[in-house]
Amino acid sequence: MTDLQIARTTTVTRAAGPAPAAIRAGIGATARISPGLAGRLALELWRRPGRPGEVRPGERAVHESARVGVIPHAGSFVVTYAWGDGARPVLLVHGWRSRASRFATLVTALEAAGYSPVSYDAWAHGATKGPVRTILDHEQVITALAERHGGFEAVVAHSFGVPVAMYAVRQGVRADRVVALSGMSDFGHLVDSFCTTLGLGAPVDEQLRRAIERRYFDGDSSIWRRFSVGPIPGLDLLVMHSPEDRMVDRGQADLLVAAQGDRATLIETPGLGHGRILDDPGVIDATVRFVGRRP
Repeated sequence: MTDLQIARTTTVTRAAGPAPAAIRAGIGATARISPGLAGRLALELWRRPGRPGEVRPGERAVHESARVGVIPHAGSFVVTYAWGDGARPVLLVHGWRSRASRFATLVTALEAAGYSPVSYDAWAHGATKGPVRTILDHEQVITALAERHGGFEAVVAHSFGVPVAMYAVRQGVRADRVVALSGMSDFGHLVDSFCTTLGLGAPVDEQLRRAIERRYFDGDSSIWRRFSVGPIPGLDLLVMHSPEDRMVDRGQADLLVAAQGDRATLIETPGLGHGRILDDPGVIDATVRFVGRRP
């Protein structure tokens, strides 16, 4: 099977929903006896985002029009996508349980405005095989994409893609502007929201953090501060977030704005929740206009 065939293959099932009630109850019962064991069990759920979601019918034409490539990484490869003529590239970074095709509406608008969108499917998402990797792996892939495309006019990121993108820019990936859609500022928010969704208490949350540190970062407890969004000199930031977002708390938008200070702009998007923000005409228009600004 060729790389192109692999990239075009989509699954027929959407990403798995929250863990069944029995599993949640089991972790909760274990936590009362051994929070450490409960944290390790929670890690096994946390690190599996479910089956890759399918390309939606409304996204298919844009998805299939992309130039598909790969970036070798750690013995495997990451599937990449590029649209447009290559001029004025804009990087798009998707979130947890998502894939590059979810940016289809924005891809169309950016192309029409003369930009060349670039994206990739993260590990265990879309056409890229798992297991999931860390924010450090994302930074390496984004750096490789920047080298391939000569840097970016801007970066647009959604959900967990926001701290991923901001970390890559902070590490030196060239981009003058970032658009954060329904984004996280606190790196630990993904853990907190996971535990809240499963009804797991603070002891399991704490033990899950320790398990993540051991599994992926050699026990480094500084990751929650180091990978959270911090100020980036010279960067213009547009933050858009819905008060009704059930996946990423609205307060994360305030943290993003506070980190970037007077170079940040906040637009609230009432009624759009977490996912619909990616297709809203007003959000798309504001994004394209912001990408076209000059610092």
